[in-house]
Order: sequence, then structure tokens, then C-alpha cells
Amino acid sequence: MENVRDPREHVNEEPRHDLMDVMMGFGGMLGFMTVLFAAAVIVKFIIS
Repeated sequence: MENVRDPREHVNEEPRHDLMDVMMGFGGMLGFMTVLFAAAVIVKFIIS
């Protein structure tokens, strides 16, 4: 491994699933924001 910048010598040890990562991130954030919105609505009704 003399040339560390040579892409032919790079071994992909962990395959990446970029689309799945984006979908999981979007879904997680959507779920979190939905829970946050529901909590804010409940607090608003309790206050008023």
C-alpha cells in the first residue's frame, strides 16, 4: 500500500446505501416533527 491515493487499492469494507440512508433520515425527521407538532397542539389546548 505505497500509494494511498490510488482508488484501485481501496477496499470498500462497508457498502453504502445512500438512498436508504436519505429515506431513513427523512422518515425519522418527519416522525420527530410530527410528534413535536402534536405535543405543541396539545400544550396549546391545555393552556387555552
